[in-house]
Amino acid sequence: MIEALSHITFIVSDLERMSNFLTTIFNAEEIYSSDGKEFSIAREKFFVINDVWIAIMEGDPVSQKSYNHVAFRVAEANFDACLNRIKALGVEVLKGRDRIEGEGKSIYFYDYDNHLFELHTGTLNQRLRSYRNSAI
Repeated sequence: MIEALSHITFIVSDLERMSNFLTTIFNAEEIYSSDGKEFSIAREKFFVINDVWIAIMEGDPVSQKSYNHVAFRVAEANFDACLNRIKALGVEVLKGRDRIEGEGKSIYFYDYDNHLFELHTGTLNQRLRSYRNSAI
């Protein structure tokens, strides 16, 4: 049976640029760099974001943008500071979708290799409660 999420891997064109992206936006801690050794299929680095293992591997990234994404929860009190860190990197920030009250706020943004990320202030229970209470 599934116990938990193990890790998320992103294929990126530039390990150092993505390392800066992860540490700047997510306060990710770098815990491993292959430094020329290839135990896997390519050079790689591992990070931890609040107990979530993120792996980045050097390679050809996805060729086009989509709505497939990874979302991380942030406190609403930190929302504006997060947005400022994202904008400081000059990456593409999307206009958020319309939301119903109580659903939480989100920032959607692409990394340099067309991976979509979201920072969201809500929880699943808040969203479900908002949907139940919505007049739509």
